[in-house]
Amino acid sequence: MTVADRVLSRKTSTVLAGPPRRDRHGGAVPWDTARRIAAQAVRRLPPSDLPLQQAAGCRLAEPMRALVDLPRDDVSAMDGYAVCGPAPWRVVGRVLAGRARHEGVLSPGTAVEIATGAPVPVGAESVLPYEAAQARYGPALEVSGASPLGKHIRRRGEECVAGTAVLAAGTPVTPLVLGLAAGLGHDTLRVLPRPHVAVLVTGDEVTGSGLPAEGMVRDAVGPFLPGLIGWAGGTAGEPLWLPDGEAALTAALSAHGGSAHVTAVCGASSKGRADHLRPVLERLGADILVDGVAVRPGHPQLLARLPGGGLVVGLPGNPFAALSAALTLLVPAVRGLLGLPEARGERTSLAGPSPAHPSDTRLVAVRRSARGAVRVGHDRPGSLWGAALADALAVVPPRWEGDQVELLALPG
Repeated sequence: MTVADRVLSRKTSTVLAGPPRRDRHGGAVPWDTARRIAAQAVRRLPPSDLPLQQAAGCRLAEPMRALVDLPRDDVSAMDGYAVCGPAPWRVVGRVLAGRARHEGVLSPGTAVEIATGAPVPVGAESVLPYEAAQARYGPALEVSGASPLGKHIRRRGEECVAGTAVLAAGTPVTPLVLGLAAGLGHDTLRVLPRPHVAVLVTGDEVTGSGLPAEGMVRDAVGPFLPGLIGWAGGTAGEPLWLPDGEAALTAALSAHGGSAHVTAVCGASSKGRADHLRPVLERLGADILVDGVAVRPGHPQLLARLPGGGLVVGLPGNPFAALSAALTLLVPAVRGLLGLPEARGERTSLAGPSPAHPSDTRLVAVRRSARGAVRVGHDRPGSLWGAALADALAVVPPRWEGDQVELLALPG
């Protein structure tokens, strides 16, 4: 039985109660196992009833049903004349959209001038559009023209009747879904709220704007993480930059750990002198769930649970390594909070050579093509050049010998 089988065969609560099994990587767990642990480390957030605009970007927690017949009334589909019986028709009134239905019942040979969307009078058999009407003026306006029975009248409930389930649970709430919901009578929607992720970027050497001075580096992780989190289904505020040191990190984790579902900490997850995440987590009483992953780039990543239940994801400081770690631990955790299944990419061949590692998974920047996934290069840990050129990361397993590989989708 493999390490992955031993971990995944236990109950989730047992798996996540303490650090993962140590192996020859010095504590690192296999990449696929780490991804599953992150997905199982959370429970789906409870549904919330939110106003329409606040529900944008969430997912429906239950089927969305029509609260009213659509259309609500028999209405005109054209500007023209609602007519009864054979032509010609004497015009006996007018009704506009948003106004009450014409009083009385149309009798044969009569018509009511009508606007698109206005309720048709009782007795109306069709609507004659203005452009198809011939008008004759006398003591009363009289119109004639071809108007087949039922033409240009939208009957009540012909789209759907009240109670119809129009969208399934789990459907993303897009702008068009909001419009549909409003048209069906909804002011609020029951949705799965989007998980909130706090982003902390650490390091005395990190600058957030302009050209970096000697010994400094421009932060490349803070700008991409909120978009990646949004793509996964969560929300993120502006990244908070922290100096090196346990005090600042402890204060930030204490502040955000209670309000955020997940806190992503970039740049303090390794084991150097300036990497303070592990001792801070220990002091806060956190449970370490993953301490290092057998993946390249992004080996020094970690996952922990704070006493209050919030997760902490530790990301390396190198940008491509941070992306690798975010796809391994952060994205599965966000999806787990939404109750979504573990994301699995398509499998394809990998064109050209791609050296495998004897014990670690490699994540390789590629573009899809007719002959399979093609490496784009420029994918060293410290650069996002290759990732920006790519549309996926190929998952090259340890000791890979040319079989098909999984493709991890990238935002955009």
